[in-house]
Amino acid sequence: MNFDLSSRYDSFVRDNLPDTSLQPEFHFDRPELKFPAMLNASVLLDRAVAAGHGDKDAVLWSAGRWRYKELLTQACRIADTLITQLNLRPGNRVLIHGPNSPMLMAIWWGVLRAGGVAVTTMPLLRAGEVKTIIHKAEISHALVDARVQSAFDDACNNSQFIRFAEYFNGDGAFEARLEKARDFVEPAPTPNDEPALIAFTSGTTGQPKGCVHYHRDVLAMAETFSRHIVKPSAGDVFCGTPPFAFTFGLGASVVFPAACGAASALTMGPGVDPLLDAIEQHKVTTLFTAPTAYRGMMSLPQKHFQSLHTCVSAGEHLPQATSDGWREATGIRLIDGIGATEMIHIFISASGDNVVPGSTGRAVPGYVARIVDEEMRELPAGETGRLAVRGPTGCRYLADDRQKDYVKQGWNLTGDLFRQDEDGYFWYVSRSDDMIISSGYNIAAPEVENALLLHADVAEAAVIGVPDAERGQICKAFVVLQSKEDTSDAKKADLQTHVKHMIAPYKYPREIEFVSALPKTQTGKLQRYKLKD
Repeated sequence: MNFDLSSRYDSFVRDNLPDTSLQPEFHFDRPELKFPAMLNASVLLDRAVAAGHGDKDAVLWSAGRWRYKELLTQACRIADTLITQLNLRPGNRVLIHGPNSPMLMAIWWGVLRAGGVAVTTMPLLRAGEVKTIIHKAEISHALVDARVQSAFDDACNNSQFIRFAEYFNGDGAFEARLEKARDFVEPAPTPNDEPALIAFTSGTTGQPKGCVHYHRDVLAMAETFSRHIVKPSAGDVFCGTPPFAFTFGLGASVVFPAACGAASALTMGPGVDPLLDAIEQHKVTTLFTAPTAYRGMMSLPQKHFQSLHTCVSAGEHLPQATSDGWREATGIRLIDGIGATEMIHIFISASGDNVVPGSTGRAVPGYVARIVDEEMRELPAGETGRLAVRGPTGCRYLADDRQKDYVKQGWNLTGDLFRQDEDGYFWYVSRSDDMIISSGYNIAAPEVENALLLHADVAEAAVIGVPDAERGQICKAFVVLQSKEDTSDAKKADLQTHVKHMIAPYKYPREIEFVSALPKTQTGKLQRYKLKD
């Protein structure tokens, strides 16, 4: 197929990137980061087949499997369908909405192969949240799992942007389209700095930020964290609980296995039981999940984990007690790491004998990190300050003034407070903003507050994160009611149900405390620190 990236090119994403003066410095110092000028990330599938892995398992699930040559065929059919039947132009944004599944994975690869920009979203998002993303990214195409069709249909009602919407895992209409498509198409000839995906993350204001990543960034996360810390082989079987919409999950289940010709085992639902089923059925060797899940599995019999040799923890701070407990239960030392959607994946970590329990680790090869003060001056070892990092990936917000807050003097500022010891290890202290990290999910306190304020009985609300043994943190809401008469448990349950209906259910406040007033300054600004005290 002859791809035309000029006359038909949709430049929306490029037109809405931050000015280069506001972007971080990018460094490609290592040999494995010297990418060719023309690069489409879907070539990872072609490389796997060319390396002799075509007949090896690529995707495993409870009811079946695809080999690499089958996954490549599916991705090609999807790319061909998008271009020839759905009129996709290079640069168009494609919403990919649904829970992790083999088809969702193939669609992600197919969108990139066709020259589109993948915008994968959390299946738990409500219609209002999906609508915000559709409008911010000006989504033209949508491929939606029929199991979450309702929220999408409400979100795109009267949308001025959506031109084509198709549903998979439903009545078979989309799959019938694929049967008419060609089994092989060449990857669109994209430059390595062509936008490949937009990953949305909640900001502290509750307004989502679209993080733009290039085709080279997709390969960079495999050539840094996966290559040097995970150190996988083609015989490994990856498995992870994070959705593909999280770049942590995208790397763990989609990109890292493909980069080395390994298999990816998908869980068929949330929770510990489907994860255990996948580990045992598919003999998983390499596991990616949050500290919450590891804590929940530590007391289970070791027979469940006999195939594992590598376990990665991210999404929230890993307490030393969890690291030690998992080692005692399984004999495996957890690989901790900190990453960010803005950076696409993990940039500080350690594995094997380099792990220091309680520490997050050192800068991953390819990255440089330091601790700085408010004036961006580097702090000496032992002092707490802001974490600054740079390397082959970095923050590019889509049309967002918050770019200037995340990037300073060429460095990415993650919003985390750390200290660094004399040996170069980084030790987590806290978040420097109002983001709540619960079971690996980022929850913006103002977003929960706004949901509560939409309840007719709520006069004022403030939300903070409080420590929790199971989840790391949970949302706690302080609520001033319009009428002070009803402060019952039933009223708390009513407010919690209301929030679950307004925003993604995992964001609801698990604790609610009714108060007569919220602490404020003389100018009326909320004193959140007093609630934390």
